[in-house]
Amino acid sequence: MIRVAMIGMGPIGNLHADIHNASPLAELAGVCDIRKDRADAAAQRLGVPAFYSVDEMLKALSPDLCDVTTGGYEYGSDHHLPTLQAVEAGCHVLCEKPISNEIHHAEEMVARAREKRVCFGVNLNHRFTPAARLAKQWIDEGRIGHQLFMNMSMWIKNPAESSPYFQIKALHPHTVDIMRYYCGEIEAVQCFALKAPGRSIWSTAQFNMRFCNGALGHLTGSYDIERGHPMERCEVAGLKGRFVLEDMFREVTLYPAGNLEKTVYTNPVFGGMRDFNDTFRNRINRFLEQLHEGAHPEDIDGSGESALAAQRVLAAAIESLETESIVYVHKSAHRAVARNA
Repeated sequence: MIRVAMIGMGPIGNLHADIHNASPLAELAGVCDIRKDRADAAAQRLGVPAFYSVDEMLKALSPDLCDVTTGGYEYGSDHHLPTLQAVEAGCHVLCEKPISNEIHHAEEMVARAREKRVCFGVNLNHRFTPAARLAKQWIDEGRIGHQLFMNMSMWIKNPAESSPYFQIKALHPHTVDIMRYYCGEIEAVQCFALKAPGRSIWSTAQFNMRFCNGALGHLTGSYDIERGHPMERCEVAGLKGRFVLEDMFREVTLYPAGNLEKTVYTNPVFGGMRDFNDTFRNRINRFLEQLHEGAHPEDIDGSGESALAAQRVLAAAIESLETESIVYVHKSAHRAVARNA
């Protein structure tokens, strides 16, 4: 059994704790929050001890895994310190997204986990659905062929006025991770954004991207549109076909080139995913499975390194927005060859 300690007992922390509690691979050992009322309420509900200091909890419990679900500024500023505390204690860490709202903090988190040889995962939960996995399988099988373009969009009403770049930093770790998951590293970014009426933040944004493999990407995101169905859409096209993925778990359709017969996977009514919370269950259970199987830190699915890569793309997008320019994330060999051809 993997002994789990929770850090941060807001709504997401309680959801994570319930998932660990229900897993046959995990034993929930304790909960921690700097807010005594939150820690005490969760501890009473879950039947585990409450702590108000991460260091005290680590000393008392010696957990195998710390699940960090703190929030903070731009939903990410409070991830850095507890992650480092857990890593220094030799614990594996699963952290909510974004890995951090500051790149240098995220880099330190990834570097320390690598040095300590502990597994570090981030809740990039949108890739952990049967439909999303099937789409990745189609790519790996060559059914899309040479990639041409990817269109990604996600919107969810969020009236919070946190920082000018709140929507970019907090919403798009998910979308950029999916884009990298399907098409690889992103070479260059150009970002445009607007402030909707009554907003002080860049609440809707569009990103033009070029992948290192030469494919083109487009991303639209918004904190201004009411929730509804669908709220997320992904399309990847290549010379052999394309797929369209709705809401990351509801349905994915493969359209083979030159063939009017399409392949459709629809989330089953019985035995399928029940709601969006199941993306958390899928992601957490996959991390527990990998720890149980003895996975090496570099083999973690949805790793801290993947989350850091996504944040670097978003940092480039913010620079692009500020400077009204194209910003390079990577200098790809593909483009160098193309320019010299």
